[in-house]
Amino acid sequence: MPRLPASVIRATREREPVAFWLGTWFGCGLSPQSPGTVGSIGALPVYFLLVPFGPWAVGAGAVALTVLGIFVSTRVARASGSSDPQFVVIDEAAGVLLTLAFAPPTFEGLLTGVVLFRLFDIFKPPPCRWIERRLPPGPGIMLDDTFAALWGAALLVLARFLGWL
Repeated sequence: MPRLPASVIRATREREPVAFWLGTWFGCGLSPQSPGTVGSIGALPVYFLLVPFGPWAVGAGAVALTVLGIFVSTRVARASGSSDPQFVVIDEAAGVLLTLAFAPPTFEGLLTGVVLFRLFDIFKPPPCRWIERRLPPGPGIMLDDTFAALWGAALLVLARFLGWL
């Protein structure tokens, strides 16, 4: 999907400033290269804040961010006139947190979780593409990444079961 013109991004920021900054995950989505990956990496401070409380805290953070993201991305999509503005990356932040809730809290677990989430988010296995195309903008933006995260989580669980992580 092509990037929106700077004038549309600026107008969206002016119309919905709070939703814009949350939706871009505090500016990560404004990266000229790979905003989804930058948004995923931008979620790591939240992961590091939550992981000492256990995987349930990371998962709960992901769920809370997903719910918030549905409202935020709906407002940003409406303000921008785009059903899936590419600068909205709160979905990547929530998705990577959900995947990382199933990763061991090691460097290898973290790296594997982020890479798996990004791969599934980019390639969109079923039902991700269907969700993205059929649901209204807010839920569609957020829930396709939720299912990409679940694919990544499933492979992390398998890798842990097999002793690979």
